[in-house]
Amino acid sequence: MSKFGVDLEVHIASLRRYARALMRNSADAEDLVQEALTRAVARADSFQAGTNLRAWLFTILHNVHVNQVRSKAARPQEVDVDDVESKLVSPARQEERVELREMMRAVDELPEEQRKVLLLVALEGLKYDEVADMLGVPIGTVMSRLSRAREAVRAKLANEGGVTLRRVK
Repeated sequence: MSKFGVDLEVHIASLRRYARALMRNSADAEDLVQEALTRAVARADSFQAGTNLRAWLFTILHNVHVNQVRSKAARPQEVDVDDVESKLVSPARQEERVELREMMRAVDELPEEQRKVLLLVALEGLKYDEVADMLGVPIGTVMSRLSRAREAVRAKLANEGGVTLRRVK
C-alpha cells in the first residue's frame, strides 16, 4: 500500500464519527464515508504532500454531504408504493351513480308537494316546523307528505331492485 493509503487509513475512524454526527444514521454515514474516500483516492494526485491530510479529507466529506443534501432537496421524496397503494386505487363508483340516478328519477316522479317536503327535509336538513312555516302548511301535513314521499320512493326503488332508503329525522 502506498504512503497515501496508509496515511488515509489513519483518519477513517474520525471521518466515520463526523459522518454519523452529520447523518444521524449509521448506514447513511457509512455510505457518506465510502463516497468521500472514493473521491479522495480518485483525486490523490491533487493532494499536496506536506499539507493537512485530515483537513483535506474532512473537506471532501463535507462537500459530499452538502452535494447529497442539495440533491435530496431537488428530488421529490421517495415513497414506498406499498405505503400509498390504497390511495392510488379508487373504488369503482358506477353502482353509486346508477343508484343515485334511480333515486333522483323516483324523487322526480313524486307529486310536487311531496317532492318539496322530501327535498327540504332529507336534502337540506330542515326541521319539520321550519318546512311547515316555509310552505305555510301545518306540521302534520309536512309529516304525512314526507311519509308518503318516502314510501313512494321506497316502493319505486324496490320494484326496480334499487337501494333501500334510510330513515332520516
